Amino acid sequence: MSVAVPALRSEGTIALIAPAGPADLDAEQADQWVRNRGYNLRIFPGVFEREGYLAGSDDTRLNDLHAAFADPEIDAIFCLRGGYGTPRLLDRLDFDLLRANPKPFVGYSDLTAVHLAISRYAGFVTFHGPMFKVDLLGDKLQPTESSLFSLLRGQLGAGSELAHPVAYPLTTIAPGIACGRLLGGNLSMIAAVMGTPYEIDAEGIILLIEDVNEPIYRIDRLLTHLRLAGKLAQVAGVLVGDVAGVDSAALERLLKQTFEPLCIPVLAGWRSGHCDPNLTLPIGALVRLDAEEQRVVLEQDVVFK
Repeated sequence: MSVAVPALRSEGTIALIAPAGPADLDAEQADQWVRNRGYNLRIFPGVFEREGYLAGSDDTRLNDLHAAFADPEIDAIFCLRGGYGTPRLLDRLDFDLLRANPKPFVGYSDLTAVHLAISRYAGFVTFHGPMFKVDLLGDKLQPTESSLFSLLRGQLGAGSELAHPVAYPLTTIAPGIACGRLLGGNLSMIAAVMGTPYEIDAEGIILLIEDVNEPIYRIDRLLTHLRLAGKLAQVAGVLVGDVAGVDSAALERLLKQTFEPLCIPVLAGWRSGHCDPNLTLPIGALVRLDAEEQRVVLEQDVVFK
């Protein structure tokens, strides 16, 4: 179980960093969006830089991340976008600094690499949630925003069910109930860090997977990679987020082929990842997955006030 982080306080300050890819940002629009929700915004330098497919140099992106955690006036850290870039930073992350300054860190996709590293080496809860540019400024449907802020503000604690909109039906791939730390994120990124010191610690976890723009055979290959590495045999249950661009019937067949032999609960269709709405999930937190009742319940507080 990862430790809770301080809640996002009223009138607090949100940091915006770009640890991965670049994106154009209207600073005035960004500042107004944050102020409309009662917070202050601190935009770090790398947000305005671009080096090809990276938002600034490795040094810039790493320094921004470290500075955002180290600054006592920063209450939460949001990421500009995904793309690619965070794996390049992993072996330079100062985990002592992060561990001494835990605070909500929000992102998904390429940010999965940072979630896994923080969970393993710093030990606090992070948040698989919306990117600032595409999701929040992009006006994604509710409960994208409300899901994020309800967790960061501490409105959901131990015993709370993580609500899922009824407009998006879930699919029980395999029934059952399991408890464990929720860990994972982007499937391609989980596979990419296999064999490194930052690979997923799968023992007893509820595995979260999502992806985008990967054909079904590549989803098969990624899952097979995790199976052959012995990771899938270690997990207690699986929560499948959005797998964008894949035929749902084909995905369901693949999930059944992959997970039914393991006799663990598997719930698919959770609106988390490259989708609209994009629900926030607490990475590293102890949760209970009930695949038959299609429920995810927090078994710990994820923030403290």
